[in-house]
Amino acid sequence: MSNQNLIIFNLKSLYLILKELEEYLSFKILDAPNIKDLNDKIKNSKNYLIISQKKMNDFDNQFVLDNLPIKISKLIEKINIQSLKTQYNDKSEFKINQYTIDLNSRELIKKNIKLKLTEKEANIIVYLFQSDNSVSVDRLQFDVWGYRSKLETHTVETHVYRLRKKILKKFNDNNFIISNKNGYKIN
Repeated sequence: MSNQNLIIFNLKSLYLILKELEEYLSFKILDAPNIKDLNDKIKNSKNYLIISQKKMNDFDNQFVLDNLPIKISKLIEKINIQSLKTQYNDKSEFKINQYTIDLNSRELIKKNIKLKLTEKEANIIVYLFQSDNSVSVDRLQFDVWGYRSKLETHTVETHVYRLRKKILKKFNDNNFIISNKNGYKIN
């Protein structure tokens, strides 16, 4: 069973059908007969998809089932496709302090100002962001570039220098990536 929750909003008959099939599906099926229940289910869930008959503006991750009747196999196919889209979008865009990084478009965004990144620059930012401590040049060289040798190279320093320069020029932020004696980190 997946850790993805399928929240059926105000569609009791669909909930009962899918609940009966739950052991064959890759979702946990949850019933939300009203807005209060829906809000409670969302609050207690990180990974969800809402199925409803009408688009609700206050909620993300929705699949609107407005074309009934539908074959159950077609419904499950559409749910799986929507779920994959939601998961892909969730994993491709995330917040870093006052910035958003979009891995699909490889952009760093702050207040509708966008900075185009190379793949390596995006990888550096993500790696530094996901690290709890400062990351050494050797660690970046090994994990981001895949270099395994102890040869002297300034590839990491050069890339980070250029990236910091781009961020300074575009966002006037000289402290996004900081360096210390242990390496680099996102401030």
